[in-house]
Amino acid sequence: MNVNGTTSAAVLDQLRHQSAAPRRRILFSGAAIVTMDPDLGVLGRGDLLVEGDTIVAVGPDLSASDAVVVDATGAILTPGFVDTHRHAWEAQLRRIMPDVDDLGGYVMATLAGYATVYRPEDMYIGTKLAALTAIDSGITCMLDFSHNSRTREHSDAAIQALLDTGIRGVHASMGPHFGDWDQQWPGDLNRLKDRYFSSDDQLLTLRLATLATDEIAGPALVYGPQLARVAQELGIGVSVDAVFGASSSEAVLRWAKDGILAPDVTLIHATGLTSEAWSAMGETGTTVALAPTSDAQIGLETAIPAVDEALAVGIRPGLSIDVEVALASDMFTQMRSLHAIQRMRAVNTVYDTDRQPSRITTRDVLDFATLQGARTNGLAGVTGSLAPGKKADLLVIQAEDLNNMPLNDPIGTVVLGSDARNISVVLINGEPRKWNGRVLDVDLPALRDQVRASRDHVLSTTAS
Repeated sequence: MNVNGTTSAAVLDQLRHQSAAPRRRILFSGAAIVTMDPDLGVLGRGDLLVEGDTIVAVGPDLSASDAVVVDATGAILTPGFVDTHRHAWEAQLRRIMPDVDDLGGYVMATLAGYATVYRPEDMYIGTKLAALTAIDSGITCMLDFSHNSRTREHSDAAIQALLDTGIRGVHASMGPHFGDWDQQWPGDLNRLKDRYFSSDDQLLTLRLATLATDEIAGPALVYGPQLARVAQELGIGVSVDAVFGASSSEAVLRWAKDGILAPDVTLIHATGLTSEAWSAMGETGTTVALAPTSDAQIGLETAIPAVDEALAVGIRPGLSIDVEVALASDMFTQMRSLHAIQRMRAVNTVYDTDRQPSRITTRDVLDFATLQGARTNGLAGVTGSLAPGKKADLLVIQAEDLNNMPLNDPIGTVVLGSDARNISVVLINGEPRKWNGRVLDVDLPALRDQVRASRDHVLSTTAS
């Protein structure tokens, strides 16, 4: 096995030495390539050429005499994973309630408690920790559903954290559920767009975050014609959280009647919805972000991720992490959980009958975690697959590591065998963010001190 190119400090030095060159070329050679592009498919052994921030060629035996060559023999190249919904500011409270009983328990402890004492610096640390962890586990694009924007400074801190990590970030801004805040949202979205999102060709994008109903936090944060108009005037997408149950089903039908369901609107969770609501979503091309472990572990409505319902109306959903206070942080867990739950459900549905179960595949869940996640985040033309013209957001996954060898099926190995330790390289927008299994440019002892100090402040202030 020869994987020196993905572990060599000398190769990394070459790449960084040329980082200022807008047309720097990187040739990954000899890998199994899972493109997730419907036309290119899977290459058992191939090459991939990056120029600047963009993939320019994928195929066998590519040549580029002026490129930095990265020998990826014994590895799998895949698109980076895409997280369609994570409350990143909560990261310093990871697993503080691992056995939370229900949504109410989460809401009262986190949103009505911890969130109310967050300072801008706590927003920064939590979001930075979440983004770096995402990169470490192969998530190159993350939608941060930032629903603790108490002041302009809180929003600025969350966005700065995304900028400082180099992730392809989507800042979805929303005011807080409980406690004192400046009531600057949604009006502050105009300032945020002008200050941070003035260009269409950048790593960060902006969305409006909102809720499905007024049951948790009252009417001010609820999606409807007024907030839809704000998003339309700004030219940004909308992400709607807490979409579940009868009241959300009624809301979906109202939105359809009002003409405010569309492909640039994402409904998150979507558990326990009526067939009429699903029909309206399918007819309008509305996107869906599933949170497999959140639905199952916290027990949201039916507690069953709504993948079958989505597929039945022609929606291929994205996947998301949701809340790290009670859940795992990585996309491998989401893919495996959804794969197991749906296949269990499919077999259980036809048990003791002559019917055949309708199972999803490992390719389906990898599609949800990559290309469909990009589409859900409004970035299908930018990321989510390895194809010429797409930005170079990619992973090198070691297929000959102890837990993966021998390589028999690249997609099966990625979905069912791999984890963060097998990811030797993460490229985002053509820039190395993880190399030789280590996230780059992170002062881990300093970050650890900052995370602990922020956590301690939040806990001690909330308790007082």
